[in-house]
Amino acid sequence: MSRLFGTDGIRGVANVEPLTPELAFRVGRQLVATLGEHGTERVRVVIGRDTRISGELLESAMVAGVLSAGGECYSVGVLPTPGIALLTRGLEAQGGIVLSASHNSYEDNGIKLFSAQGTKFPDAWEDEIERRLTGDDTAPRALGKHIGRLHVYERAEQYYVDYLCRCFPLDLAGMTIAIDCAHGATHRVAPSVFRRLGARVVALGAKPDGININAGFGALFPQALQKKVQATGAAVGFAFDGDGDRLISVDHRGEIRDGDYALAIAARHMARSRRLKGNCVVTTVMANLGLDESLASEGIEIVKTQVGDRYVHEEMQRRGANLGGEQSGHLLFPDHAPAGDGTLSASLASCMRKFPQVLVNVPVRTKPSFDAVRGLHEKVTAFEQEMNGSGRVLIRYSGTEPLARVMIEGADGGRIQVMADELAGVIRRQLG
Repeated sequence: MSRLFGTDGIRGVANVEPLTPELAFRVGRQLVATLGEHGTERVRVVIGRDTRISGELLESAMVAGVLSAGGECYSVGVLPTPGIALLTRGLEAQGGIVLSASHNSYEDNGIKLFSAQGTKFPDAWEDEIERRLTGDDTAPRALGKHIGRLHVYERAEQYYVDYLCRCFPLDLAGMTIAIDCAHGATHRVAPSVFRRLGARVVALGAKPDGININAGFGALFPQALQKKVQATGAAVGFAFDGDGDRLISVDHRGEIRDGDYALAIAARHMARSRRLKGNCVVTTVMANLGLDESLASEGIEIVKTQVGDRYVHEEMQRRGANLGGEQSGHLLFPDHAPAGDGTLSASLASCMRKFPQVLVNVPVRTKPSFDAVRGLHEKVTAFEQEMNGSGRVLIRYSGTEPLARVMIEGADGGRIQVMADELAGVIRRQLG
């Protein structure tokens, strides 16, 4: 028998070997046995799924396996993968189960396990389940009052929405945001979050029927979102994948902004507010060189791993980093969530708009210290005070040309152009 667990759990065509209800039942039993072996007398697990038609089939079998081994099972229904991870931790469960095949088509499904902390299930424990599945069934066979109970946790969706809104209590009043939910697990959660934050929400890909998940919509197919953003005049658009852990953005011009772009904005934002731990970002070898360049310009270290969000997560843990992700749109903010969360990333992106930037090049004869340029320091200080933390001024000499470069970022594009021209004028009169 070939190995069942891959880098993201067990995947395959639903109801076809190996991903059958029979396997799901056995995994449920061996999960309880494994957790029990590691010091838990009464095992509690959380289980949830995305919108694909086979979800209920596999969930029923998995729950039966857990209960037959004496475990307690909390069903949270259809919920994004990061929401299930969060509730695993919030409900003080020893393990979490997600039934999803992420961005794959509806015929596929998968079984992914989480630890009590809502992070990836330990490799050693996964190996133990794998070994148990290949041998005799030695998991407990509960009898009488020791048979496990199923609890349907009705507040799951509300719990998750409340949590996301608390993470970033933004005021998005007056902003139109387009959201593509891929007919997947975010179809109720994501619109609810942004409406509660005050935005006018234009939703598409939000009518799942069990077989349309990821079909022409979502993070893998952002073309519909691009058109919707331009047609509605939305400030930004967000596309999620089927299980809601991946985000692709579309700016107000209809241009696609992938995970590299989001990482660059988030890293610079966090670094300037002194919240980027270790002053580093962890990503993969697939990252565009533009990300390297953007982070290097801010003095931020970039660390690259092999492809896969689990490898990014492991390196982040090793370094104590609090920002990482992949070009594909998996973004990790461990200060806020135990797993990659598309809706959380979108909330953060909506408040981290790219400020207007003005760059003026001034030809100079010499390159003395800018402190020697009369009146320059006073003007810079006055402009910085005027922007009150919502902008910055950077003046430097070109390393290869006889130029002084005046760069200003700020909320008001017209005003920063005037500022830049004034500073350039001071330099030009004395050094030009």
